Amino acid sequence: MPSLSVFDLLAMHDFVADLPATWLHRLAGAGRPVYFAAGHRLCREDAPAEQFWLIHSGAVAIDFSVPGRGDIVVERVGAGAPVGWSWMRPPFRWRFGAIVAEDVRALEFDAARVQNLIAEDADLGRELTGRMLDIVTDRLQHARHRLIEVYAYPGD
Repeated sequence: MPSLSVFDLLAMHDFVADLPATWLHRLAGAGRPVYFAAGHRLCREDAPAEQFWLIHSGAVAIDFSVPGRGDIVVERVGAGAPVGWSWMRPPFRWRFGAIVAEDVRALEFDAARVQNLIAEDADLGRELTGRMLDIVTDRLQHARHRLIEVYAYPGD
């Protein structure tokens, strides 16, 4: 069975599948397929945000460090989800961490290359920014709910 191209993988991913083919072709030039085993840390809070991922299979735990409590998982995301939005705005540092919870196959994108694509095409930029804003809103809501759980029921 032939391996799928980055374009084909993008065309099958929930986050971008409905984008025009011309945009998918541009994005494909900034991405590459990757595999990460469970336990691999994709990013750590406050480190430089230089890439992001579109998950095809597996699961990633989104976390952040709480003094005296360690890393607290605020959400678990899987196939069809993007991971990483901190690359979109200065200071370009991760606001959350992410660790592979179940072996992951994904597309990894070079953030600088995607930022250049966005700068060159305002329509693409608006669309990606809007989609990422939806993800940010959802993730912050999950983080808020998880914090309530952690502090209301600290033994869980």
